Amino acid sequence: MDDQGCPRCKTTKYRNPSLKLMVNVCGHTLCENCVEMLFVRGSGNCVQCDTPLRKSNFRVQLFEDATVDKEVEIRKKVMKIYNKREFDFPSLRDYNDYLEQVEDIVYNLTNNVDVENTKGRMEQYQRENKDIIQRNKAKLTREQEELEELLLLEQQSNEQRRLEVLQEEQRQLQAKRKSKQTLLDELEQSKLPATILLAQHKVRAAQLETQIEQQKQNVKPTSLFSTGIQIVSESLWVFLSWMGFLRTGEGDSWLTTEC
Repeated sequence: MDDQGCPRCKTTKYRNPSLKLMVNVCGHTLCENCVEMLFVRGSGNCVQCDTPLRKSNFRVQLFEDATVDKEVEIRKKVMKIYNKREFDFPSLRDYNDYLEQVEDIVYNLTNNVDVENTKGRMEQYQRENKDIIQRNKAKLTREQEELEELLLLEQQSNEQRRLEVLQEEQRQLQAKRKSKQTLLDELEQSKLPATILLAQHKVRAAQLETQIEQQKQNVKPTSLFSTGIQIVSESLWVFLSWMGFLRTGEGDSWLTTEC
């Protein structure tokens, strides 16, 4: 596999491990330095395909294949318009036909196949389905807010659990130190033989270790929301963002989603 690099300045990640590659809507790559140099006025053309580009639409390349980044970005934009769900259709077959249509659109835009007609189909669909797009968008926004609230509550719960664990570890450490100090005091002051005192200390230490193990068993890592929803991992969160299911704060570049 060829080493990743900038097609303009020919710098590679092998020679410069900190090289940051950027990608735009056309799917072609430039390094961050070349983006700053070529798009100093905020806009310009792609050095590979001559597509007019805006500097603000460059984003960090996430995959080795820049085409994958392009498809992910296009899919996110398409899903903001084609946001119907299975319950919006009278049958599963109709829903599958709809999904196939969406995949055809994503494929065409990703691979530059009949792009203008494909965009025209999207714009026509957007006009004809304005109300349902807005309704599903509002519904999705509510679901996003609920999910984000659950994630925040889970975050707070995990932080509280972390603090409790730290406090418990401090108590255990203090208890062990106290036990050792008690032994030293008894060896210094008690008239009992040292062997007996050491045996008593050993029993107390064993009891303390048993208590600590029991407390550890009671502190179980949280893996589920109280509602039963599994915690969203970082990779899944990113994937949902790509698919348009989570707010990302990014603007659209070539097609509006506002109706």
